[in-house]
Amino acid sequence: MSKHFICGDIGGTKILLLLGQTIDSTTKVHLEHQYNSSNFTNFSEVLKDFLSKAKECTPTIACFAVAGPIAAQCSNLTNLPWQIDAKRITKEFSIPKVKLINDFEAAALSIENLPENDLETLQVGNLQTQSMKVLLGAGTGMGVAWLTWQDNCYIPLSTEAGHVDFAPSNSLQDNFLEFQRKKFDHVSIERVLSGNGLVDIFNFLQTALNKNNELIQTNINVNNSQIVTDLALNRKHPIALKALNIFIEIYGAYAGNLALTGLCHGGVYLAGGIAPNIINNLKEGNFLKSFCKKGRYSEMMKNFPIYVVMNQKIGVMGAVREVQRMRSCKN
Repeated sequence: MSKHFICGDIGGTKILLLLGQTIDSTTKVHLEHQYNSSNFTNFSEVLKDFLSKAKECTPTIACFAVAGPIAAQCSNLTNLPWQIDAKRITKEFSIPKVKLINDFEAAALSIENLPENDLETLQVGNLQTQSMKVLLGAGTGMGVAWLTWQDNCYIPLSTEAGHVDFAPSNSLQDNFLEFQRKKFDHVSIERVLSGNGLVDIFNFLQTALNKNNELIQTNINVNNSQIVTDLALNRKHPIALKALNIFIEIYGAYAGNLALTGLCHGGVYLAGGIAPNIINNLKEGNFLKSFCKKGRYSEMMKNFPIYVVMNQKIGVMGAVREVQRMRSCKN
């Protein structure tokens, strides 16, 4: 019987698929390929192309980490007009056992096995073993998962905490919230802490700062967060630098809210596509300042360890772990 399996991390911007095989409890990777989500109209097209590259390898089990809520093993992706259905995949591709899990639940599954060089420390804190952990990450959207200690191991809990309300912490952020309300009926934290959110902060500042005659380099047409990041990090553009700084302040405040909500003395982990690219800026201090600015609990906030996850494959790594667990279950 084939021991081949497929795992995937399906996001709004990119998709990473992996074909592996279990041999004597050891996992061997046969094929790995990354796709741009925008190049396809549905996930079946992606999977069909990937399996055509797999040639004679026939998978019997699959686990896909998807960027969206899951109900009855079906998911409508938050930032893609796709619906993914485990039963439909089983029928269409003759894979006997298919499971969908949330992408940040998958990412959380990989945390315990990450080597030290995959983590950058922002705050050492006072680590308490077997305490709650939280994983969050800005990228195409904002993902969040909890890790809670049960039965001598950490259990991931998927959430949609990226869609809670954005809470401004100063007058400039208040004005940005009003700016966002003109675009969206509900301004969630994902509308701010995401690639599109960074672009919106930049475009807001062009208008706001131009009115106040604070900066003169305005009216740049930007619709891509990588352009804003490049303007800030490589060209030292003043508005881009200010936009990135505001983004980092809001990121720190939100991470602090989650740490306080869960009393995450086991660690706060920043994943996603953005944090590794701005790691030096995150270390400059504004992130931690906003993280710890919690009034009477400001001193306690200094006890939470904070790490940046530099490995961009943790979603598919977690899906592999879930496949291993699925194989060990009788049902």
